[in-house]
Amino acid sequence: MTNDESPNDQLAKQLLKRAHHRSDFVIRHSSAAPKPSEGGSLSLALIATDALLRELLKKIDVADRVAIDTEADSLHSYREKLCLLQMSVPTLFGIVDAGPDLGIATGNRDHRSRLQHDAIVDPLAGLDLEPLRQALETREIVLHGADYDLRMLRLGLNFTACTIFDTQIAARLLGIREFSLAALVKRYFGLELPKGSQKANWAKRPLPVRMAEYAINDVHYLLALAEKLEAELDACQRRDWLRQSCRRAIEQAAVARARKQDEFWRVRGSGSIHGRPAAVLRALWQWREREAEMADRPPFHILQNEKLLNAALSVASGSMPDYKHFSHRRRETFREAARLGLAVPESDWPVLHRRFGTRPTAEMVRRTEELRQRRDKSAEELGLEPSFIAPRGSLEAIAADRARAESLLVPWQRELLGIA
Repeated sequence: MTNDESPNDQLAKQLLKRAHHRSDFVIRHSSAAPKPSEGGSLSLALIATDALLRELLKKIDVADRVAIDTEADSLHSYREKLCLLQMSVPTLFGIVDAGPDLGIATGNRDHRSRLQHDAIVDPLAGLDLEPLRQALETREIVLHGADYDLRMLRLGLNFTACTIFDTQIAARLLGIREFSLAALVKRYFGLELPKGSQKANWAKRPLPVRMAEYAINDVHYLLALAEKLEAELDACQRRDWLRQSCRRAIEQAAVARARKQDEFWRVRGSGSIHGRPAAVLRALWQWREREAEMADRPPFHILQNEKLLNAALSVASGSMPDYKHFSHRRRETFREAARLGLAVPESDWPVLHRRFGTRPTAEMVRRTEELRQRRDKSAEELGLEPSFIAPRGSLEAIAADRARAESLLVPWQRELLGIA
């Protein structure tokens, strides 16, 4: 790498070289998503400067929809952050940008081909992302399994979408049972997406080529896939169902997931312990949180939940466990936390507040079964998964309180249940 060549410049060159020499990573650009042997175009920009971002914004400004995927580092840091923002933006028919400022771009000039520009935005590069947020506000955002990406976009960009097209929801509305992105790409384009990198550290810089390949594959096919799915939805008159479900997805992603303050420390299996062991577990959990924040690592990197639970039981029974991977300082702070947990007076031992549901009446059981039969009949007639129309829990909640139907189900679901 030369002195004036950035890590992203180097990565762009590597991707271009591999795109020309390897058939397992060729970024295709047409609504038909041709196979690597069919020719086509490649356009990938690695955006880590405000100047490059401004060039991307020009493309977004003339697009009606933009496909987006995100990558974060929840498996590698204490506080999850947005690490990559992959985008596909449709471009003019038969025109491919080849400007040197945007890294790499090649392509044919077939006027029948609809092209797209694929880009990876680096939110960790100190970019001013406010112009990007504003540009996306009025665009339809194409996503797959939108909930996580919408939450990450709100976290990293302070962005809330107005309109989305969730290809996963669209596929399920068509009765497709295998609706992962890989399954849909294989179904519609006959291509196998490479596996791997799901657990990678997306905050790593410079970004390895294999990780860039994986990341761009998650967004590259979404625009073409959305076109195919919406055509099928139109054919069976379910496009409005998609709009309703996508609107609900936006609403749900905007709601912060919260736990009660006195329940933060509970881990899997903690419901079976009480009294002093529970007090020790709470103290050890608090210790683990402090250690994780200090090291900027997920809590399970410090001590896994199962070991944390077993440690609490051991300490409460008079045995102090030890862990070889602990430093001297961490071992001492662990033991001090354990001792503090043991010293908690009985009056301050944590109390598990169990959730006691109302025992269903015979009438509630009858209404639940009536709703289930309607659901299953509609599911069979329409070729949909019954649980996609309404999960069992929603049926029971509505049977107990009909007023809850509006908050639990969107109009098309309520209509199929006869409660619109």
